[in-house]
Amino acid sequence: MSTKLKVTILASSLAILLFTFVGGFVNVRASSNDGAYRQLSVYSEVLSRIRGDYVEEPNISGVTEGALHGLLESLDANSSYLSAPEYKRYKAMKPEGKADIGAFVSKRFGYADIVAVIPGGPADKAGIENGDILESIENKSTHDMSLAEIRSTLLGDTGTTVTVSVVRPRKAEPQKIVITRDMAAIPAATDKMMADNVGYIKVEGFPHGKSEEIEAKIREMQKQGAKKLLLDLRNAAGGEESEGIATANLFLDHGTITYLQGQKYPRQAFNADPAKDITKLPVAVLVNRGTAGPAEVVAAAILENARGDVVGDKTFGDGSVQKTIEMRDGAGLILSVAKYYSPGGKSIQDVAVTPNVQIADVDDDTGLPDEDGGAATPEEKNAKPKNSVDEQLNKALEVLKNRESKG
Repeated sequence: MSTKLKVTILASSLAILLFTFVGGFVNVRASSNDGAYRQLSVYSEVLSRIRGDYVEEPNISGVTEGALHGLLESLDANSSYLSAPEYKRYKAMKPEGKADIGAFVSKRFGYADIVAVIPGGPADKAGIENGDILESIENKSTHDMSLAEIRSTLLGDTGTTVTVSVVRPRKAEPQKIVITRDMAAIPAATDKMMADNVGYIKVEGFPHGKSEEIEAKIREMQKQGAKKLLLDLRNAAGGEESEGIATANLFLDHGTITYLQGQKYPRQAFNADPAKDITKLPVAVLVNRGTAGPAEVVAAAILENARGDVVGDKTFGDGSVQKTIEMRDGAGLILSVAKYYSPGGKSIQDVAVTPNVQIADVDDDTGLPDEDGGAATPEEKNAKPKNSVDEQLNKALEVLKNRESKG
């Protein structure tokens, strides 16, 4: 790498770090070459001022590494910079066959965020909850870790432990929690025939094969006499987008399900195949903040194709494709190169999915409901209050009640 290029990267990184500290904003998408050159001029001046006027001789190497982390994370949560040692560890840590904590983790507000916990998994057993912020992992601040490093650090051998510091709104101080890693599988979809012949299907995530499982549930519900369907995707995070696309197609006989596009990634549209549509029954989809990735593809496709209603809270916002690039010095870049879009052209990662019937979460730990539309029993969800009411579920049932069956 040339000296000029090194200085340019260093200056850019330091400037972004400085602007982060003072609450500034850097527009990294210059509208013209002239604009880009002006920004480089500013970066060079900032670098010069730091070197000449800072209170002491700055640790340029350390500051630059931190700034590069910030530079990539300013793009989106899934983009990461890994220093040479970090990238070496990242490549050595193969996720196949490794145990984890049983939770979908992203970054929000600069720290690791628990988007959704797998029911019955290690994190769930340790008391980790949806929406928890992991302030640190093994005493290292997650603010200083890329998402790739966070996820690889949480992996390990079955039976080993990892200590995290958890921040919750209702707790004054961070809480240390020890999690024992294990092989955590997303539970099978559950179903139940509810009042007024509403077939209810609860999905926890979209690993390989989930769409076929959901298809079987829908067919069984219809055989049992279901007149309407309620697809509960609350806290369904992670999995394969292809499974979300296939699931959406079960309800659609035409239209765009989603499309994938990036600056140098040609648009790839995923359109509904009428041969794969298996039901014409009215449908409602339940979502919340823990709904992410493939589940968002399903919700957006059903909503924007006017196939059904989406009820609940705004979803998390996750859906992109990454490319890994190895640098000459051994460092690594993980860059988002394409994003998934809703049929109407909204970036799912940037704006998430907003329900057309909005109702706030009362309890993220909703599970299989009672026949009368109430919440799960205490036995089903660890002593959940008996008088707890699942308002989102009840609202979805109300919405379905007002929709006419197409037979």
